[in-house]
Amino acid sequence: MKRAIPVVVLSIAGLVPVWLYQPSAGSSTVQATTPAPSSTSSGSAGSSGGNVVTSSTITTEKGPVQLQVTFDGTKITAVKMLQQPDHPQTTAAVPKLIAETLQAQSADIDTVSGATITSEAYKKSLQATIDENAKTAAKASASPTQAASKTVDGTAVDTEKGTVQVQVTFEGDKISAVKMLQQPNHPQTTAAVPKLIAETLEAQSADIDTVSGATITSEGYKESLQAAIDAKG
Repeated sequence: MKRAIPVVVLSIAGLVPVWLYQPSAGSSTVQATTPAPSSTSSGSAGSSGGNVVTSSTITTEKGPVQLQVTFDGTKITAVKMLQQPDHPQTTAAVPKLIAETLQAQSADIDTVSGATITSEAYKKSLQATIDENAKTAAKASASPTQAASKTVDGTAVDTEKGTVQVQVTFEGDKISAVKMLQQPNHPQTTAAVPKLIAETLEAQSADIDTVSGATITSEGYKESLQAAIDAKG
């Protein structure tokens, strides 16, 4: 009977921590989540009044590509990859593409060797954000005395490479933005379009040069552009 006493004492001692434990009030459960894919960015965050434009997602055979671009007026101050292919060559290419963008201040940049597909999707996505920012900037700067913004769709021009159609935004008589509504699905076309648009914004007319290697698309572009200019009146 005497031997049973230490056993009982030890049993009671073992229960003491259980009796003393009280769950903290308002405790919450933190659920671990899978980290989002790392993004690559460069440049400053831009001013508080900067315009941040997110592109639509472009699906490629390597994976999706999506950008978020920060503008200070018309200046590109930062580029962030929201989505990019999970591939070593893409990871290596993205910083180069962003650095070239900040230097060129346009989508007229070189394709990175070894990451052609990602580069082309990047440039297409970048040009879309530039066009969108141009529209936003034009609306923000418009005053009651200025002519209202007008968007005109050019004629859809069928070529042997595919259909070409542009959408042109005018601020008064000025061409403020050009957007491709339809274009051939071809690398040379993808590379040529930013050049054609840049030349259009500079020339303010359809009297622009044909891009080497994309003659058919260039001619279709100029025809659709002139139709939009004529339709504006």
